[in-house]
Amino acid sequence: MTTIYNFSAGPAVLPKEVLQQAAAEMLDWHGSGMSVMEMSHRGPEFMSILAAAQSDLRELLAVPDNYKILFLQGGGLGENAIVPMNLMGRKPQPATADFVHTGSWTGKSIKEAKKYGKVNIAASGEAGGYTCVPARDSWKLTPDAAYVHLCTNETIDGVEYQFAPDVASETGGAPIVADMSSHILSRVIDVSRYGVIFGGAQKNIGPAGLTIVIVREDLLGHALPICPSAFDWKIVADNDSMYNTPPTYAIYIAGLVFQWLKQQGGVAAMEQKNIAKSSLLYDYLDSTDFYENRVEKGSRSRMNVPFYLKDENLNAAFLAEAKANGLLQLKGHKSVGGMRASIYNAMPIEGVQALVSFMQDFAKRNS
Repeated sequence: MTTIYNFSAGPAVLPKEVLQQAAAEMLDWHGSGMSVMEMSHRGPEFMSILAAAQSDLRELLAVPDNYKILFLQGGGLGENAIVPMNLMGRKPQPATADFVHTGSWTGKSIKEAKKYGKVNIAASGEAGGYTCVPARDSWKLTPDAAYVHLCTNETIDGVEYQFAPDVASETGGAPIVADMSSHILSRVIDVSRYGVIFGGAQKNIGPAGLTIVIVREDLLGHALPICPSAFDWKIVADNDSMYNTPPTYAIYIAGLVFQWLKQQGGVAAMEQKNIAKSSLLYDYLDSTDFYENRVEKGSRSRMNVPFYLKDENLNAAFLAEAKANGLLQLKGHKSVGGMRASIYNAMPIEGVQALVSFMQDFAKRNS
């Protein structure tokens, strides 16, 4: 039987052990007689699941005590509106938010933020086709910005920050807001360098439907009057993510993933595995003229690797043969074309080895 490897960009592959545990607990969680999907979100069973998930995530990312961890709904795109609604109120209206434009997801963020305040494009990779993170010394920041928004890993374009910038001296202390949807928990980060970190769960954490927000406490309580109460971070924090019914099953699966990550040795150990996986694929791409990756080496994502066949007439055959070999979801996003291999935490190195082996064979047969 062919081994299946799922390279989907999200919803994405989950650890096999997590799915097996969820299956075993589907009808009866820990002797409660209930599935997690059937539990009251305010009952002691689910409250213990929520508390464990929060505690494990805080441990994995070494989240400082003066940060709140919020479990929300709305996805990454929804959070792109929720962020300005919570932070534009920090400054006299109309407030300005700075953006470093590195690709498709930053573009979506900019579009949303313009509805709630002014936007300054501090730097942009557009001229180069969004193939790199603009050099830090090129950023033109606003002296009194409400916040500075970064997408630290562009899922579609395959661009990832390899540094944690400091903007305080140029902005009067504006917090950095980082959309880490597609690489959170894949590498060690210093949470204290950011005011807000957010991400949809469906890449490295769990199923779609859950959004995680890590926010410094001094940034709570500034929501614009138009902000819905269910998305006002202070209200959510004051109610320990229980102001409304949270996405209970998604939180449960996220909690299982956090436990799995701890069993793997934590984020530092996972980062080394991700370096090995991405290096294997990039090294092959750099060695061949049959395929190409267009992202500058210093900005390449470890999680999302876009690549192109030099002869795009072979695209359909490549995808069909890849699927027949158990390599799924390799088609690139419709906005950029080509191929994309998303190699999140749950993708074993054997999956990347199988992909490279197939790519080598396909190139040999079609050169």
